[in-house]
Amino acid sequence: MHISESSRAAVIQPRSTLSDTALQTVAPVRWHRPLLWVAAAMAVLTVAALVLRFVDAREVTGLNAWDKPLKFAISTLIYCVTWSWLIGQVTRFTRISRACGTVIALALAIELALITGAAAFGTTSHFNVSSPTATVVWSVMGTSITVLWLATFVVSVVLIVSPLGDRARAVAIRTGAVIALLGLGLAYLMTGPTAQQLDDFQGIAGAHTVGLPDGGAGLPILGWSTVSGDLRIPHFIGMHALQALPLLLIALELLSRRVAVLRSVAVRTGLVWTGAAGYLAVVGLVTWQALRGQSIVQPDVATLVSGAALVLAMAVSTLVVLARGARVPSQ
Repeated sequence: MHISESSRAAVIQPRSTLSDTALQTVAPVRWHRPLLWVAAAMAVLTVAALVLRFVDAREVTGLNAWDKPLKFAISTLIYCVTWSWLIGQVTRFTRISRACGTVIALALAIELALITGAAAFGTTSHFNVSSPTATVVWSVMGTSITVLWLATFVVSVVLIVSPLGDRARAVAIRTGAVIALLGLGLAYLMTGPTAQQLDDFQGIAGAHTVGLPDGGAGLPILGWSTVSGDLRIPHFIGMHALQALPLLLIALELLSRRVAVLRSVAVRTGLVWTGAAGYLAVVGLVTWQALRGQSIVQPDVATLVSGAALVLAMAVSTLVVLARGARVPSQ
């Protein structure tokens, strides 16, 4: 049987000649492996620190010595898995983004190794310049945090210029990354010496707490002050926009199976923008509260009124987006 040249070419056509669209449809997410390795190490550290906090009664700044490694391990695990997935979404500047992911992984590994080492020796890692060794440890940590921020900034820019699916998904990922970058940067508010430390230097330069020395009454494990302002709160909340806003988008997509108005990309996009604006406002509110030396569990009238106004604005914005979407056929 005679087979034409054109038919033969079609039979032996290599997969590489398939359309880019088809390949992108079936291609799995390219998880960033070094970040996953660090995440796995954090899972092990989480279990170890959880056990050690019950067998080692030593305290550092009012908390069990292993509370800090425990909470940092959990936060770092979540952070690494999230960035590993996000970097896997990038289709432009992939080499740059993956290189920055490796830098993020190394910076986090160094920081957690030093935090864990300090806990093992029963001392504090942050702000400690009480000896040459402690000063070196804190200097290395400060450098790793700065490198982490810069690498995160670069990857965030790459996410902004990369296609990320529909508009709602793109907005959720990009705003989450930008707010998380801001939250990461808020850590620098803690690194300067307080007036009390300058007046009576005791080897500590910097503090979490505003208005009182570190180590007072605080929430279990988290340690957030229950009697004064605490800058760890806006830092924590800001950083986890990286997970909160994509999770909001996922929830909206799941609800769209039952709620017709949410099947519109425009509606989901509007709701994600509303969520991002509200989240950023919350970061601003708790930062303002902390800088005034006010505990998160003892809000004054100004904080309560501001919070109520924020909730009202969010509710009105949500209703407006849904009302507009209900008048337009689903996309």
